[in-house]
Amino acid sequence: MIRFLLLTSVLILAFPYTIKIKGKGEKLPNIVLIMADDMGYGDAGCYNNQSLIPTPNIDKLASEGVLFTDAHSPSAVCTPSRYGLLTGRYCWRTRVKSGVILGYDESPLIEQGRNTLVSCQA
Repeated sequence: MIRFLLLTSVLILAFPYTIKIKGKGEKLPNIVLIMADDMGYGDAGCYNNQSLIPTPNIDKLASEGVLFTDAHSPSAVCTPSRYGLLTGRYCWRTRVKSGVILGYDESPLIEQGRNTLVSCQA
């Protein structure tokens, strides 16, 4: 009986501290990643003041956040770049070395069970 009371007392006294610890977590940053096909570096107004394409929403996001100016693509087509972005793997280290044309009949490009950007959400 004494063990039961002691254990119950410890749990009751420890419970409020778990709530405080949980509430003190750091606020995670909001990350907006924009990937567009056939959009060049200077097409958005935030990178080129003389751009002929109006991009007011992208420009506003860029003015209120971090603007990256040094990016590299492992391929000239979108499939390997998207694969690398989702999986964190270089496309030349996999079978995705070039673009994928409609009618691709083999197994999915991202192997089942592979960690991806989406599967690593908090």
